[in-house]
Parts: sequence; structure tokens; C-alpha cells
Amino acid sequence: MGPRSANRTEPSRMLPRRLAPLLPNSRLLFRSLNPSLAMSPADAAAAHLTTAPDPDEDICPSPAASAASGAPAAPEEIAPPVPTPLPPPPASAEERVERAWAHWRRLGSPRLVVAPMVDNSELPFRMLCRRYGADAAYTPMLHSRIFSENEKHRDMEFTTCKEDRPLFVQFCANDPDILLQAAKLVEAHCDYVDLNFGCPQRIAKRGYYGAFLMDNLPLVKSLVQSLSENLCVPVSCKIRIFPRLEDTLAYAKMLEEAGASLVAVHGRTRDEKDGKKFRADWDAIKAVKDALRIPVLANGNIRHMEDVKSCLQHTGADGVLSAEPLLENPALFAGFRTKEWKEDGNEDGDGGLDPADLAIEYLKLCEQYPVPWRMIRSHLHKLLGSCFRVHPQVREEFNAQTKLTFEGLHDMVKRLKELGGGIPLYRDQTSLQSQIVSNGLAASNA
Repeated sequence: MGPRSANRTEPSRMLPRRLAPLLPNSRLLFRSLNPSLAMSPADAAAAHLTTAPDPDEDICPSPAASAASGAPAAPEEIAPPVPTPLPPPPASAEERVERAWAHWRRLGSPRLVVAPMVDNSELPFRMLCRRYGADAAYTPMLHSRIFSENEKHRDMEFTTCKEDRPLFVQFCANDPDILLQAAKLVEAHCDYVDLNFGCPQRIAKRGYYGAFLMDNLPLVKSLVQSLSENLCVPVSCKIRIFPRLEDTLAYAKMLEEAGASLVAVHGRTRDEKDGKKFRADWDAIKAVKDALRIPVLANGNIRHMEDVKSCLQHTGADGVLSAEPLLENPALFAGFRTKEWKEDGNEDGDGGLDPADLAIEYLKLCEQYPVPWRMIRSHLHKLLGSCFRVHPQVREEFNAQTKLTFEGLHDMVKRLKELGGGIPLYRDQTSLQSQIVSNGLAASNA
């Protein structure tokens, strides 16, 4: 499957949509608080949204709009959704399962999915991955309370467009009422509202969300039930596994019974944070798939299309998620692979996808869909990592820049391209055949 670049709308017509202000005076309220006294540890990661002067926290302007008016273009707002009548509650567990599969199939049974990544699965990157084969994507994790209360946070962290579908909007939460308030703001603009039960990081422990809710399954159940009973869009859950398989299966079944329409399983435990050190347990994912009656996605060890094929065969899952490998190779789902993963002796095939070209594509998407500069800086470090290793002086110059501009970034990428030395991506016949086979496997599971 090749890049999805044909028949695309002109940039001027593809403005990102942001949520319109729904809670008056929330920004003034947040500015009046003393962050050191009023913010809990869970809010520490978002404190920069109201206090930090760092230029990287500013949203990048559209160059075309800036040239025309001398000021950044105002993003197209997403109007508050018109209330939609809730569907009647399912009469039985069988009907709930039928609805879950009917929705999945209406979306085209997406198989190749961009996983949620903090500051890294924002709209421009999602659109880049969609050009190169991704069937669906998650937003970064959104903090439900801050999202529901803070207009600036909503404007900065959640943007979308009509081409950005199917879309999972992911929240972390530990209060069913606050979670529902946040979810109601996005339900008209996505295909699933997703609950993050998988984040293993220290901030999640301090804030009491993510994988640390695995110790409180009644709360987990109440969060899922609150959404499934009050949203017009289906609820999905992204989880990690327990050390004991029987606990994992009981957990997954509880989510299904609580109203989840899809479960994505990261095949590592909460303590297995290092994906390079710990291999994902595909046997556990297979056991969950066999135990549930709703769609199940597999997460872990997906570095290229050969892994997609192997994972679908091993687990029987309905699709796969990939996270960090996409940061270096957004064309993964189009069959491209990085040189480090090239099989010994396999010198045939189509090389020729320069990481600098992907960086240029990404920058142009950021010009269409403005995001905070910090996200752009992070992505360029990943996309151009092989180039920076060969030319560390360019990386040092990039790191020293306190204020980024598109003109300067394009010049830097052009310079790296002229200097050469970056590791190209390639696509060989094996990758293409794997993609075809994986598509057939996923279709057979639908």
C-alpha cells in the first residue's frame, strides 16, 4: 500500500478545528490560582499551559496567514456539539456486542493504528501517518479535569479536521463525573472516546490514573459505565496486562461487561516500562482476544510490516497499534523499514525514502494544522535522528535555538539533506507481501 497523498484538499481549506469556549471564565480562574498551592501533582505536567513563557509552548502560526495579515491565523473553532439523543440501551449483552462490531465495520475495520503518545500523536503527525497507510489514530492522552476546565488546554491539545478519522480521543481520569464532562466536549468529533488504563509513568502514579487504576477495579468499572451509558459514541479502553494471566482475563471481561466496545491490549505489565528491554507478551493478547467478544487491538513489538503480519497471525487481534517506531518511521504502515532492521543479505528492494523528505512533509502539515512548537521540536529530533548522529553540529545548533520558525526549520532540513548521511527508509517485496497478508488476516477476523 503506497502513500496516501492523492486527492487531498488544498491547504487553505484544511484548517484545524478547535473546541469553542464552553466554560466561560475558566482561563481567568486558572490564571488567578497560585500553581504552587492550587495544583496537585497530577496537574504539574500541564502547569506550563498557564504560566510558562517558553516560546516552545506557543502555537506555531500559519506562514501564509502571517504573510497576509502580519498575525497568526485564528483556527477554525469546533462549535459546541448539538445534543444527540442517546441510543436506547442494549437489551442484552449480545446486542451490545453486535453494536460494537457494527460500529467497527462501519469504520472500515481499521487494522493499522497510530497509538496515543504524549506530545507526539498530535494532528499533523496523525495526518502524516495516515498518508503512509495508517487506518486510524489516537490523540495524545488528555487530562480529563484540565480539559474540561481549561479553555487554553483544549485549544492547544485537541485539534482535528474532517480527514482525521477514524479517531480515538483518549482521556485519563479517576472521577466518573469529570470524565463524562470532558468526553461530552469531544464525542461529536471522534469515533471512540478512549480511557487510558495503561500509562505506567510516575506522573500517572502521582495523579492516580492510567495503569495505577489497575489496583482499583471498581473505579475502573465506574469510569467505563459512566461513559458507555451517557455517550452517543462508543467507549474503548487501552490497558496493560497483569503479571498473572487470569487477572488480565478477568480485567478484560469486566471492561466488556461494563460497556467497552473495544479493548486495546499493551502486552507488557505496569512495571515493564522499557519497550526495548521487555518484549510484549503476544500470548497474553491472544488469550484476551479469545476471551472477549468485542474487537481487540494488539500493542507491542510492532516495528515494521513483518511484525504486523506476525502479530495478527499469533494473536488473532483485529488490528495493531504502533507507537515509538512510528516516530522515526511514519511510513511504517506503508511497508517502509529502517536500515537497522534490514535482514542480512537482503539488498534488493526500493530504498529512497529520505527521512529529511518526511521531515519536510511533517513541517508542511504543521503549517496547515498549527500545534505547539514543542511538539514540532520533538518530532524533528526523532525524524532526523540518523542525520543528527552524522552531523551533531547541526543538532547542537538546533537545540540552541530558543525560538523556532518554519523558515529556519526548512533551511536546517535542506542543509541536512545536502550534507547527506541520513539512514534511508526502504520498502522491499517482503514488506509489501506482508502488508497484503496482514490485510487479509485482519479482514478474516472481522
